[in-house]
Amino acid sequence: MISQLFVLSLRGDNIVFRDYRGDVPKGSAEIFFRKVKFWKEDEEEEAPPVFNLDGVNYFHVKVAGLLFVATTRVNLSPSLVLELLQRIARVIKDYLGVLNEDSLRKNFVLVYELLDEVIDFGYVQTTSTELLKSYIFNEPIVIDSARLPPLGPAAMFMQGTKRMPGTAVTKSVVANEPGGRKREEIFVDIIEKLSVTFSSSGYILTSEIDGTIQMKSYLMGNPEIRLALNEDLSIGRDGRSIYDYSSSAGGGMVVLDDCNFHESVHLDSFDIDRTLSLVPPDGEFPVMNYRITQEFKPPFRINALIEEAGPFRAEVILKIRADFSSNITANTILVQMPVPTYTNRVSFEMEPGAVGNTTDFREANKRIEWGLKKIVGGSEHTLRAKLTFSQEPHANLMKEAGPVSMTFTIPMYNASRLQVRYLQIAKKSKTHNPYRWVRYVTQANSYVARI
Repeated sequence: MISQLFVLSLRGDNIVFRDYRGDVPKGSAEIFFRKVKFWKEDEEEEAPPVFNLDGVNYFHVKVAGLLFVATTRVNLSPSLVLELLQRIARVIKDYLGVLNEDSLRKNFVLVYELLDEVIDFGYVQTTSTELLKSYIFNEPIVIDSARLPPLGPAAMFMQGTKRMPGTAVTKSVVANEPGGRKREEIFVDIIEKLSVTFSSSGYILTSEIDGTIQMKSYLMGNPEIRLALNEDLSIGRDGRSIYDYSSSAGGGMVVLDDCNFHESVHLDSFDIDRTLSLVPPDGEFPVMNYRITQEFKPPFRINALIEEAGPFRAEVILKIRADFSSNITANTILVQMPVPTYTNRVSFEMEPGAVGNTTDFREANKRIEWGLKKIVGGSEHTLRAKLTFSQEPHANLMKEAGPVSMTFTIPMYNASRLQVRYLQIAKKSKTHNPYRWVRYVTQANSYVARI
């Protein structure tokens, strides 16, 4: 039972506010933002997604630079409310096409209409984009996607000869194209998030892939779709290492530890030929979520070294090697490394010819940051940082620095080798041939190297 739901910008501006029950003070949005902005409890830098203040439970998630917040006085399941906030954000994005502050302000009437249908007197009714179509009558004001900054993985698929259209992921499920016609197309995204921990000698200690197959359909009449995965896909591990490190693309056996499917997916022929059949609902939804803990070839190798370079001085050497094909390019790479707390100055030395690299010393957090615009497969990059200390370094510098963490995005690459063999759409006529877009992206979830 939810009392209030509101959406704030990262500046604290109240964009959307809906009070369902009237049992929480009206100034709760300002109270929440002040608490989150100046969070000082538990020695954490950021507020947790759920906390209690003056008898009010606050739940929040951050989506596309916006804070979606729910309040209640009763003892609700945190996971239920956080999932609800994520689904509300997804429903709003499905209807507006673009989810940002500008689109919310221009479509506030439609957003309030959606919120009133999703939640009634604090009780959730539905979060289905398709079911809501019967009750929503306002047309969205479409934001020009050409002016938008590239946000999230959707902006990173512009590789290869066949490029996706620029408006592909910014279309509303209810708005028509210019001329009153809808362009029929379907998007399938295989998104994988890697969690890898390397030892100080470079061995892999832990490795895991959290993957999802996302689908967004703009097909008329909701035809049946058949999605075929690797024929030799198996579920459940037997402890063997089955990965051939010679390639990360193409065939090869794929072993999933576990997986789950969307309620619309029919698994009648999945055990026979690994095909999923479904009638896709409107909007964006996960067809399948899966997890892999078998060995796989990590896309990057990280080497880090810190050693004394005289009194009150030390030198850090960071080296990154891209272990994937040269026709693939990783982008938005950020490498971070905590340094000893008594470091007061850092000077950086980059390799000759380095373009688009940024370096920074975050003095408040005692952390060095190295940003790379892109890394081509097979290449190697090195950064040297000279540290100046305010006191004599302690006996073991290694224990006071690190670990090195890395974030990145690699379009058209997947570490698990899970492939979509074909995407078949039930034809209404011989001329009916909708556009199909299948895209892969790999991102870092927790990519850490110990020193």
